[in-house]
Amino acid sequence: MTDVARLAGVSAQTVSRTLAGHPNVQAKTRAKVLAAVEQLGYRKNNAARVLSSGRSRTLGVVTLQTNFYSRTNLTFGIETAARRAGYSVSTATTASLDTAAIEEALSRLSEQGVEGVVLSVPLVHVSPRIEQLTRAVPTVTVDGSRTPATEVVAVDQALAARLATRHLIELGHESVWHVAGPQEWLDAASRRTGWRETLGAAGLTVPPVLEGDWTPASGYRNGLILGKIPDATAVFVASDEMAFGVIRALHELGRRVPEDISVVGVDDIALAEYCSPSLTTVAQPFAQMGALAVAHLLRHIEDPQAAPEPARVEPALIVRASTAPPPGRGSRGDGPSA
Repeated sequence: MTDVARLAGVSAQTVSRTLAGHPNVQAKTRAKVLAAVEQLGYRKNNAARVLSSGRSRTLGVVTLQTNFYSRTNLTFGIETAARRAGYSVSTATTASLDTAAIEEALSRLSEQGVEGVVLSVPLVHVSPRIEQLTRAVPTVTVDGSRTPATEVVAVDQALAARLATRHLIELGHESVWHVAGPQEWLDAASRRTGWRETLGAAGLTVPPVLEGDWTPASGYRNGLILGKIPDATAVFVASDEMAFGVIRALHELGRRVPEDISVVGVDDIALAEYCSPSLTTVAQPFAQMGALAVAHLLRHIEDPQAAPEPARVEPALIVRASTAPPPGRGSRGDGPSA
């Protein structure tokens, strides 16, 4: 920075202000500084900046080691929002939801000096170590779980299930089957509860749950079961990726979607609109969740004493071609909603 200042004929403080985008630097001076930066090939020394300021300008993300679309897209939303706020992101992946694995990931980020953490895995059990780490570093969770020290940004997953199940009931289906996500995931548990309560409120029979694990393969296996149940006319699947597997299995068994069985998923991933038939699904605004998580985290960083304020994000039903009235029933004219 001293070399840049000497070449530009300004002070080191002016160089610092220019590179920080300070509004009080004159355009002519800014141009001279940037020209010197370009000529010398100057780059900011982040390590030195951390030592001098005590700020790393880095946020941490703990996420599951997976290729699930929802996790990937959420992380992308977090990174985009962080970059706009002038922060970089360090990601610590964990191979399981085991408490020790989450502790290790949080510890790793803490040792890197991150200023805050987005915890993108469900906290089924909160250990004393996790509570200690989330008290030491501002933390936001994005799946509904929390410790006394964390803030929460979450989609109302029970509402997502109600939207999907109610849509199928309003089409005239007398029951709705459910391919659920793993029981240890809080999102899956909430969707299961919302589905069951909606059927109960409508006075309809609640079928046995078909257990999935978020993968298309588990959807396919359950689709092979569902397709052999003669009176099954509708199914709510806990993720789009599992729904793709269900549709493939039904197709192989000669069960038409939606003429014989209607299918609704959750997430509204990019492929949902382009599968055959296009998938009716409940959209989760992953980019909005990522931006909200970063906003809450930055507020918490600036004011660590602020009380946690949970934020709920509304899901939206997107009606496409995979749902219709059951066999023998006419259309009721339901249209797309958002």
